[in-house]
Amino acid sequence: MNKKEIGNKYETLAINYLVSKGYTILEHNYRNKMGEIDILAMDRDTIVAIEVKYRNDMSYGDPLEAVTLAKQRRISRTFLVYYSAHGYSDNTPCRFDVIGIYGTDNIVHIENAFEFVY
Repeated sequence: MNKKEIGNKYETLAINYLVSKGYTILEHNYRNKMGEIDILAMDRDTIVAIEVKYRNDMSYGDPLEAVTLAKQRRISRTFLVYYSAHGYSDNTPCRFDVIGIYGTDNIVHIENAFEFVY
């Protein structure tokens, strides 16, 4: 499998996990001029931007550490475009989560992993 196929496989695993937790999936691999968000979902009344990182082993480091400040900034800016383009009100709560997948199926979900970074 190439990197894109591997990414899609583990993003699908993350989607299935989120659905099992009661999330509603809005978008998968959402892209706009600012960047990409792996998953956009609703958790009750909160819109959530979710970054998924996978590692087969730790030779490239912890997947949760791969969401750098620069990556957070790109996700935040991409989310801002999505949020306004889809007509969400200023009162709609939002948050940024990160899902780390270790090996084939060990999922760690960090809610509110980071704040909006501009």
